Amino acid sequence: MIDRKINVLVTGCGGDIGQSVGKILNSLDFIGSLYGCDISDKNAAKFIYDNFFIGLPCSDPNYLNNLHEFIIKYKIDFVIPISEPELRFFSKENINKIGLAPLVTASSEALKVGFDKLFTAEFLKKENLPFPVTHSIDSVKSIEKFPAILKSRTGSGSSTVSIVYDNASFISIKAKEKDFIVQEYLEGDNGEYTCGVFRSKDGLTRSIIIKRELMGGFTGYGEVIKNEEISTLLYQIAEKIDLIGSINVQLRLTIKGAVVFEINPRFSSTVRFRDLLGFKDVQWSLEDMMNISVSEYKETSIGKKIYKGFNEYIQ
Repeated sequence: MIDRKINVLVTGCGGDIGQSVGKILNSLDFIGSLYGCDISDKNAAKFIYDNFFIGLPCSDPNYLNNLHEFIIKYKIDFVIPISEPELRFFSKENINKIGLAPLVTASSEALKVGFDKLFTAEFLKKENLPFPVTHSIDSVKSIEKFPAILKSRTGSGSSTVSIVYDNASFISIKAKEKDFIVQEYLEGDNGEYTCGVFRSKDGLTRSIIIKRELMGGFTGYGEVIKNEEISTLLYQIAEKIDLIGSINVQLRLTIKGAVVFEINPRFSSTVRFRDLLGFKDVQWSLEDMMNISVSEYKETSIGKKIYKGFNEYIQ
């Protein structure tokens, strides 16, 4: 039971995930005032956040001071950073609160492992969990088995992912992309899965598994499924990474079983879908940080389908 309303600031709120988080927070009765900021106002977030303002990029030397002053002025209780540059900045600088306002993020080890795809594969290998064979691109002279995946070691989204079928293509990309990794192509006809995983401070772990189809780099269609092998793997990852908070795990079912190829240590683009399906990891994260029992989870969404739509706003 929450006996008071809280003020929340969402930074980097202009993108798809930030707008989804805003819609979720607007539905929670324990939110007092909701604030959102982004480095641009050319997005629909200003229609979702009643208190929207333009902020500074995290690369600006005044970024932290600017946020600190805002947090004090408007009595912000919690800050939810959404954009990856901000999350990487906070992780690198080991910042978990601004002033008296804690940051609502995944725990430090999850951030460290998830934001580096080479570290992700090395972590899985070290913990004796299924992993895709992965190397930094500068350590590979030629590829022996095709197809292979080339993608940014630290970037996100499918725009930086290439499937190569010959060494000429590999060498061409290698000459331009020094930050890339070379990763085993995970074969199998059982599809790709995006999974939400939440773990509280006392170790309560919950997950949801969505078999998805990508459209424009995002989950355009999906179906909630039940799979004990995947569930067990997700729980093992949460425990071994000492997770507190919410992450998104992407995997494929292959001939050698469920293999994770990315751990995104943040709320994902399916966060709104998950909330509507009862997997309320934004709400649970806030409840856990307020040191109250997280709300009940009723797993009643197996078989339900999700479809990505659009909203239009005119000003």
